[in-house]
Amino acid sequence: MEHHFEVDSFSNFRKMLFLLFVSFIIVMGLIFVSVTNIGGNEVGIVEKMFGGGKMGAGKILAVNGENGIQAQVLAPGWHFFYWPWQYKISKIAVTEIAEGSVGLVQSADGISLPPDTIYAPEWKEPDQMLKAEYFLGEGNGYRGPQLSVLKPGKYRLNSRLFKIETVPVTNVRVGTVAVIKSNVGKAVDSDERLVEVGQRGIWKTPLGEGQFYLNTKAYEVTMIDTRQATISYTPERDKKTNAEALSPMTVRSSDGFTFPVDVRVTYQIDRDNAPRVVATVGDDAMVLTKLVTPSVRAIFRNNAEKVKALDYVQQRSQQEQQSNILLKEELGKYGVTLLAVRIGDVGNVETLGQLLKTQTDREIALQEQKTFEEQQRAAEKQKALTKTTQEAEEEKRLATASYSVKVAEQEKQRVIIEAQAEAEQIKLVADAKSQAYKLIASAIGENNAALIEIMKIASERGIKITPDVMVGGTAGGATDALMGTILKGMLNGEAVKKN
Repeated sequence: MEHHFEVDSFSNFRKMLFLLFVSFIIVMGLIFVSVTNIGGNEVGIVEKMFGGGKMGAGKILAVNGENGIQAQVLAPGWHFFYWPWQYKISKIAVTEIAEGSVGLVQSADGISLPPDTIYAPEWKEPDQMLKAEYFLGEGNGYRGPQLSVLKPGKYRLNSRLFKIETVPVTNVRVGTVAVIKSNVGKAVDSDERLVEVGQRGIWKTPLGEGQFYLNTKAYEVTMIDTRQATISYTPERDKKTNAEALSPMTVRSSDGFTFPVDVRVTYQIDRDNAPRVVATVGDDAMVLTKLVTPSVRAIFRNNAEKVKALDYVQQRSQQEQQSNILLKEELGKYGVTLLAVRIGDVGNVETLGQLLKTQTDREIALQEQKTFEEQQRAAEKQKALTKTTQEAEEEKRLATASYSVKVAEQEKQRVIIEAQAEAEQIKLVADAKSQAYKLIASAIGENNAALIEIMKIASERGIKITPDVMVGGTAGGATDALMGTILKGMLNGEAVKKN
């Protein structure tokens, strides 16, 4: 009996183990089917089928466990007790915003936007906005387009609440500015078209070079090129300046000639004037098509109507200057700065060929006449020069002769003066000698004085004083003999000189 009891106890124990094992398998099976795994690049969207009650009217996502799509999402990892008969789990990829892009956010649920409001206010902490349970709960998020945007990166958001549209980032290149027209912000009553940054309207301060993560639907961006632009109104692109070529300019003169004019216009939009240009005209393309080109054509045609065709051709520089003044004033009204106006070819063979040929022939005739007149004037100048040269030579000769006469006269006067001076000198010497002789004669006697003079002469001239004749005893005889000898020597000396 005891043996039978032991067998029954063991059998019951085995049954209990089996029941426990079966129960464990069942429990584990139940747990297994309630487990869901969310991958590293996935987000789990939970939809509750029953057991949570009904959501409020107009609500799309459940915040407090109501039936329907739950605001809170499942992060990567294992999640338990999401029974398949009560919950439906949808796995979706994380939202990724690539580099060079920006994500525009629109909420499918939330409170209604205030009146006269298109976009929900910008969130100071965008990460809080992306938490659906916070957005729909204490965050008091608004339904509709959000002003806040998503920068490049990965985001685990509830795609049933937030719809993301990816658009290019606002990239302001070198040489351009971005003019912003804001559809959000405080509306201001002003006669001016431009407003301050943050207000609704066209901001008077543009954005410079750089990348900006803007909601391009809330902020309309117009790019304006601030570099110089050259437009050529010619049939072909200007190879030197690479200017954009538009249809050629055609004008009509006062005398009925219609002819093309090659015009090149250079203009620029300054950074500070860009918002004004956008407010009054539009973007770069509209500036060209709606402002520059119509103004250029109108001004050139109006100017051409006031002059004849030939005058227009001859007064090209004047037409440039006049067109420059008028066009600068017209473009300046809209904030566009004109830099230069240039006129190239005027007319062609088809339009002004005969007129230009007539003008050419006339110019040739005028040039030939001018050449003849120049030659005639040159001949007259040569004639006058020759006459002047001859007169100069004659005057030179007359001056030379006159000078020679004056020189001769002066030479004559010099000779006369010298002769007179010499005569006076001789006279003075003679008078002095005469006075001296008289004094000597009075002192020693005339014969002795004469003898002294004779001895001086003999000494000065080297005359041999030995007399050739005998001299008597008297003084007078000796003197006479000596005089004779001297005279004879003087005569002999003169004879020698002659021979």
